Amino acid sequence: MARRLRIVLPIVALVAIASALAACGTEGISSSVTPPYKPGAVLFAQRCGGCHTLSPAGTQGTSVNKKDRERTDGPNLNKRKESVPCVLYAIRNGGFSGAIMPQNIVTGAQAQQVAAFVAKYAGGEATIPPVCGGSGGTGGGGGAAASSGG
Repeated sequence: MARRLRIVLPIVALVAIASALAACGTEGISSSVTPPYKPGAVLFAQRCGGCHTLSPAGTQGTSVNKKDRERTDGPNLNKRKESVPCVLYAIRNGGFSGAIMPQNIVTGAQAQQVAAFVAKYAGGEATIPPVCGGSGGTGGGGGAAASSGG
């Protein structure tokens, strides 16, 4: 019995430490995200969060320090207001430059869910209006979900 404890206790301790370390740096989806937008928030966190920052989704994909930026850093969507048509355009076309973001990273109903979530929650820190046709634009010309500014 004592021998088993000497084997099991270190393993349990290692698992606990690994779990605590794995949680470092993750925020998770904000409780402020209302139920109709939760599926889009989950999809955004899974598929877009590696490159895009958006606090309600708990993602930090954009470097805040210009010296640390990488080519794959997407825009900080906390600072950019977006519309559903602009987000859908970016999703379908791999952003607006087509150079980094994969085309059709989500499709169909999932694309609609992500676009609705981004349009609702992006821009919480925005100081300028949307650059992609406002709320009714169809894309093409510097919208959020694609350019690497922000």
